[in-house]
Amino acid sequence: MIAKLTGLLDDTGPDWAIIDVNGVGYLVHCSARTLEHLGIRGDRVVVHTEMQVSETDQRLIGFASAAERNWFRLLTAVQGVGSKVALAILSALNTEELQRACAGGDAAMVARANGVGPKLASRIVNELKEKAGGMPTAPGSPGVATSAAPAGSVSADAVSALQNLGFKPAIASAAVAHAMGELGDDADLNAIVRVALKRAAG
Repeated sequence: MIAKLTGLLDDTGPDWAIIDVNGVGYLVHCSARTLEHLGIRGDRVVVHTEMQVSETDQRLIGFASAAERNWFRLLTAVQGVGSKVALAILSALNTEELQRACAGGDAAMVARANGVGPKLASRIVNELKEKAGGMPTAPGSPGVATSAAPAGSVSADAVSALQNLGFKPAIASAAVAHAMGELGDDADLNAIVRVALKRAAG
């Protein structure tokens, strides 16, 4: 099993990089944060890896840190979370933010990731709540462009609206997660804010 690659960054794409190790190019699928951390073509890089093998596919997943890889393993152990969803979460949140979200039951924060609805986000934080406290994180994980974590998502806008009304981030996030779970993914912003307000104020 390949656990780590040390070589030159040969090429990158939206969610992958090719690492040249002594003339052999390894294709690794990565989160947006890992891709940013790797730098530019020709840089010498160290990538922690996880091999995923299925009946139809074989892929190498790359991480900027062992902590990020550990969180990937935890996330993919949750039912309904495959490698693409796990990488989307790790693109939207660094390991410290993910640890805080799970430990605090902040499903709305996890739901910021592309492809993660409120129900799945709730399942993730519920299943990982007990494990989150003991997980190492990668301090100073690099930030990414806002496109990786869509600030314009309905849940993010609703949380922002509640914070503007004076509610603390944790309370606002929990209230919005509850509202989205009750109303469903297709609910409009006004309805979510109205239900979340009742929840937060109560």
